[in-house]
Amino acid sequence: MTRIRRGYIARRRRTKMRLFASSFRGAHSRLTRTIIQQKIRALVSAHRDRDRKKRDFRRLWITRINAVIRGAGASYIYSRLIHNLYKGQLLLNRKILAQMAISNRNCLYMISNEIIK
Repeated sequence: MTRIRRGYIARRRRTKMRLFASSFRGAHSRLTRTIIQQKIRALVSAHRDRDRKKRDFRRLWITRINAVIRGAGASYIYSRLIHNLYKGQLLLNRKILAQMAISNRNCLYMISNEIIK
């Protein structure tokens, strides 16, 4: 019997995985089994951290707004500001408020003073 040559499908699949893991260090970029394991791990982390990033940015925005608002007046706090924004039907999200807190504090002070009245 003559020796048959195997097909290219499995080799193509492994090559694709090696390209994914080419930037990994050591055996994680050389051995097929560890490449598969690291690929799964990397994709799980990426999926988890996409949601995590949204959470982290929201926390950062809230912290920035709260810091500026507390600096304006000791009695005024973040939760009261957001509550009054909703009551006054001002549609400003936390990202915009945080940008205003950093770049233009006076504008944020004016908004908060208008809402109080």
